[in-house]
Amino acid sequence: MDIKRILTTVIGLPAVVALLIFGNAMVIDVFFAIVAIISIKEYYEAFEKGKKAKPIKWIGYLVATSIAVLRFFHLQSSLLTVDADMMSMMFAVVVFAVFVIFLSILNSGMKKNIVDGAVTLFGIMYIPVFIMFLPILRQVDNGDILIWYVIIAGWATDIFAYLGGCAFNTRKHKFSRVSPNKSIEGCVCGTIGAIVISLVYTVICNTYFYANISYIYIVLVSLVLSIVGQIGDFSASSIKRYNEIKDYSNLIPGHGGLLDRIDSILFIAPVAYVLLMNI
Repeated sequence: MDIKRILTTVIGLPAVVALLIFGNAMVIDVFFAIVAIISIKEYYEAFEKGKKAKPIKWIGYLVATSIAVLRFFHLQSSLLTVDADMMSMMFAVVVFAVFVIFLSILNSGMKKNIVDGAVTLFGIMYIPVFIMFLPILRQVDNGDILIWYVIIAGWATDIFAYLGGCAFNTRKHKFSRVSPNKSIEGCVCGTIGAIVISLVYTVICNTYFYANISYIYIVLVSLVLSIVGQIGDFSASSIKRYNEIKDYSNLIPGHGGLLDRIDSILFIAPVAYVLLMNI
């Protein structure tokens, strides 16, 4: 087993837990904006190193920052009972980004092309837009409870898939050439582990926090979120495979880059919002 990977999880997980429990909305928005900026930087650098693309990085950084700022003003306006639709604002930011990307291409004298623009826009949709569903979910009724289903689905799946893959090391079946170290046994163990931890968490919430969450529904939701998270993991691996890199960076010992650590959560966040917002 990778000791650095385990130690990083032991140290990093409590820090994130403390932030989500004790941080206010503004602190959490700033945190996720920083995560989005670092992650999209890793994503852009992967294409620069691998396929020599020239993404328009400043637009991605600006969008990641502006979505967090819009979130803050949305919360303030909600307190003043002014109607503001966060989804519409995020859509407007993305539309604006499309215009700016094309203007940048036209103004570059063809030093940048449509592929560079596509890589730039895809990164915006993939990272800052997806990740901001986490603070949005946290603001719904019981959101401070519900957001943990996202964390559990992502990290419990990863942990139990890793342990399951190690346990079945001598007789495991490869899942995909996109990520040859992952096995069918590991993926199944990851999903089972995520469901079990989600059920334990639900028992705690129903018993000590007087929630009224259906256990059957949580089993189904956890199943979906775990599978979606693993699709996110494989999707991030496909980008790395395309660019012929092993990790997005070496920022986190034992895990690679920040994007390597949150790739599953990025996919889980919007799906979790849809499935949990009215629970």
